[in-house]
This record gives sequence, structure tokens and C-alpha cells, in this order.
Amino acid sequence: MNEKFLVLGGGGMIGRQVVNQIAGKLGPEAVLVASRFEAEAEAAVADFRREFPDTQFGGFWGDIFARAEWNDAPGGARPRAELLKEPAHREALYEDLFGDFDAAYRRSQLVRLILEHRPDVIVDCINTATGISYQDVYTASGTARLRFDALKSAHQSDATVQTPELVNEAGLAVENLVLSQSVPQLIRHVLFAHRAMTEAGTRLYLKVGTTGTGGMGLNVPYTHSEDKPSVQLLTKTAIAFAHTGLMFLMARTEGGPVVKEIKPGAMVGYAHINSQIIRRGGEPVQIFRSRDEPLSDRLVLKAAEGDYERVGELRMAVVDTGENGIFGKGEFEAITSLRQMEYMTPEEIAQQCVLEIRGSNTGYDVIAAVDGAVMNPTYRAGVLRQYALEEVARLERDTDSHSVALGQLGPPELGKLLWEAHLLKLCYSTLASVLAETPEQVANEVERRVRQDENLRHTINAVGLPILSVDGRTLVRGPFIRIPEAPHSESVPLDAESASRWADKGWVDLRPANFARWQRRFREMSRGASRIRESGSASVAREAYLPESIEPGAVVGWIFNNEEHFGYRIK
Repeated sequence: MNEKFLVLGGGGMIGRQVVNQIAGKLGPEAVLVASRFEAEAEAAVADFRREFPDTQFGGFWGDIFARAEWNDAPGGARPRAELLKEPAHREALYEDLFGDFDAAYRRSQLVRLILEHRPDVIVDCINTATGISYQDVYTASGTARLRFDALKSAHQSDATVQTPELVNEAGLAVENLVLSQSVPQLIRHVLFAHRAMTEAGTRLYLKVGTTGTGGMGLNVPYTHSEDKPSVQLLTKTAIAFAHTGLMFLMARTEGGPVVKEIKPGAMVGYAHINSQIIRRGGEPVQIFRSRDEPLSDRLVLKAAEGDYERVGELRMAVVDTGENGIFGKGEFEAITSLRQMEYMTPEEIAQQCVLEIRGSNTGYDVIAAVDGAVMNPTYRAGVLRQYALEEVARLERDTDSHSVALGQLGPPELGKLLWEAHLLKLCYSTLASVLAETPEQVANEVERRVRQDENLRHTINAVGLPILSVDGRTLVRGPFIRIPEAPHSESVPLDAESASRWADKGWVDLRPANFARWQRRFREMSRGASRIRESGSASVAREAYLPESIEPGAVVGWIFNNEEHFGYRIK
């Protein structure tokens, strides 16, 4: 196949098998194995190099959800829980999650990895849903409530008492709560990945996802050690399928990679069977000599270890199931029992991944399944659309109103473009009439109409769109302006550069330069109509504009379909 592969989570249980299958069956030029931990990545790469000497293997270790600079620090990536302890890192995490997108994009480790190596295929074996959902927004919410209750209680008892410690604790709790939100993290992750893959020219993104419950329902009796029913486990499922939904959108975005997802619906295992010392929180679990204790009116859940005689460290024969953890024989036997979570192997998942990479239709691509199940536009709706348009036009004439745009359907450019197209329709009716004059003549004629028609002018202003005059020095406006968006300010600085930027974004712009842009559009639309007459139905593509008259909605639909910074439907 002679392609470059990036396998995220390539040092894990499923990732290793995916790399094995890719190297053994596809003959790649190079495979980059990315893993969270250095030892895991280096061990995997060493094994692959011995087994597949004709393929180039590289290793990366670190947190792809973090800033690249944090992975470069001595000791590698620090756990998120540690980062949250430091004010500077909390501020940085907030900026990466809610701040300027482009700046956060440039700092992202995932983005840097993709743009540096420019893989043809990315196979993502990271359990993204677990990593994001198990930051535990529920515990963070409870902590924030307790901290604010303590602060409120202190002020209610004596409002003059200074409580800096309580204020700091409440502030910290709120910051942790905000930073533990799953959905904003997932959205940024998907947008970063899609933009980076588009820039890198990646042809395929294949996600090994999860159902969150191993294929079981709300009655799943297993969790990641918390009690049942587990809201954290259900959050994992919610994020897993939110991720599927975002990838569904990614797959419908022109210019990006082909997007597929394989979603195992059973427990996946196993990586190893061995006897090992059991660890909790990275430390060996200790065995203490037990003792009898009479029941009383209070139960101590965690007694002082010094009160008990230490016997040794807990060792047990276990089954290592990768992300799911290690299980004793009884746990493994129970969870894999018939009609329980049951069981599949990582090799079987890897085999289906390779088939999908090759282009085979395995029937296991969840994105294709959703794509085939969603309802699509219908012929009946197309017929009724014309009736609805004619009825609105009749009411528009009867009431002497302008039914163009309310601003309820974003982005702000939509309303701006619709009103500008409507003004051109009122003044000129057809594309050819607009093209017959200079931009300056068009600008002056449109401004004359706006000045004469008070109802038209007031309607445009009422929906939050100001009108920039021909000379660019005057703004015809009402009390409310949609653009620029500044929800926490009543005013913003204004200069020529910002005025031009906001005019492009959401002002009705009567300057000649803007109408020169409209004429360029109309010339391209006219060429599309000419091709239709010459070539028949084959030329009715997204570049085509069928009417000779200016129909504002159809015109703006053409703009959205053909100007790069907008978008169009590909399926």
C-alpha cells in the first residue's frame, strides 16, 4: 500500500493488534505508534521492528489531548489531575478549551503530531469517551456546591467577616467544574483533528470507538469500580455516541478525510494472563492481618494502617483486558458469561480495521450505518417548498412588507447577504441588469432606494443589521446591532479596519467594492446558466444558478455552495 500510518493508542491492547495487521497485510511505508506512556510506546516499537523489518516504525508518547509543550517537559506529560492543581495550568486549560480557537489549535499536541508526520491513514484506538467522561463532572459539581454552601453560610452568619480561604476554595471548585465538562472538550478535539487532517491531506480516519457499556443496556451491572447505576459509565456512553455524531458530520464535510468508525459491542480482551502484584493508584495493595471488631453506632471506612499488622503485598493470577482493567478469574468468568457483556478479541477488531482501510464493506462501519439510516430530503417536500414560497410572496405583496431575513438563522452573513440580494432585486430584478452598470452606479442606486423607502430601511435595522453608506463614513442603524458580538460590553472600539471586517460579517454594505464582489458572483452564476443550456443536465451542479432573475434565497444558497469559507451538503 506504500502509505504512512499513524496509530493513536498503538501501544495498547487493540492498537498493537491493529499495527500487527497493518504491517503484516498492507505493506505500509511507515507506521507511527502513539501511546500515552514512554515505556509502552518504546516496547511496542521494538517488537514491531523485530517482526516487520521492512517497515519503518516510529514512536511517540504523551497526551494528545494536551498542549504539545507540556509533553516536552522533563518526565513527559503530567496527568490532568496534577495540572488542575496549579493556577497557571488551569488558566491555560481554560484558554485551550474556551479561548481563541486558532491559538489553541496551534498549541495542540494532536495537531502538531498530524501536521509533522502527515499520515495518509490515521487509526484512532484511544478510548476517547473514557478519557473525557471519567474526569467526573459529578464529583466536581458536588464539590462546587459544598464550597459555595460553606461560603454562603459564613456570609449569612456575619457578612463583615473576611473569608479569603473560602472564596479561594469556591473559586477553585468552579474552575475544576468548568474544566471537567465533557462536551466542550470533545468538540474541540474533533474540530482540531478534522482541520489538521484536512491540512495534512489524510485520506482516511478510522476510529475504534465504544458503546460505553460493552453492548449492554441501562441495566449494565458492571462499572469501572464505582457503584451501580453509574452515571459516569452512562456519561461515557453519551460521549461515545456524541463522538459518533460529530464524526458523522466530519464525514459529510467536503475536503476532509473519509471517516469510519468500528464500535465493539462486547468486552474486549485479553492482553495478558499472569500472576502479578495488584496496584491501586500506582501503589501495591497491602495485605494486613485482619481482626474482629464489634459493631457500634459508627463505622470507620478507612482506619489508620498503623493500627494493623502488615503481612505483605497482594498478588493474584489475573486477566489483563487493557482499558477495561485487570480482572480476577471470577470477574472475567462473570462478565464474559452468556447473555452478560460477553467477549471479543482485539485481533478480530484489527482484522475488520484492515478490511475497512482496504475499502472492503465489512458492515461494521457505524458512520456508514447511520448514513444509510437517516431520512433524506424528499420529492414531496420539494413540491411543497414552491407552494410555500409562492404563498409567502403573496402575503408579502398584500401587506406591503419585506420578508427577507429575521436574523434567527445564522450565521450573521446569511442575513446580510439576503438583504443585499433583496436590495439588488428591488433595484435591478435580473443578474444581467446589475452587470450592465458599474459598481459605483449600483451602489448609488441601491442607496437611493434605501433612503427613499423608510419601511425597507427600518425593517433592516429592526433585525439588527446596520447599513454602511456608499462612502463608508455613515452607519444607518437602530438601537440594536448584531455584529460585532460583544455580550459583556455595551460598546467596542471602532476604526476603518474593524468597520470593514464587521461589514463583511454582518452589515448591509453599500460601498462600491462590495457591489463589485456581487458582480463577480453574478458573472459566475451567469456562466453556470450558459453551461446548462449547452450541456443539459450534466452541468446542473452546485456551480449552477438556474433563474435569470435575482431570487435572494437561491442566490445566497449559491454563495454558500460555492464560496470556500461557507459550506454545502455532499450527501
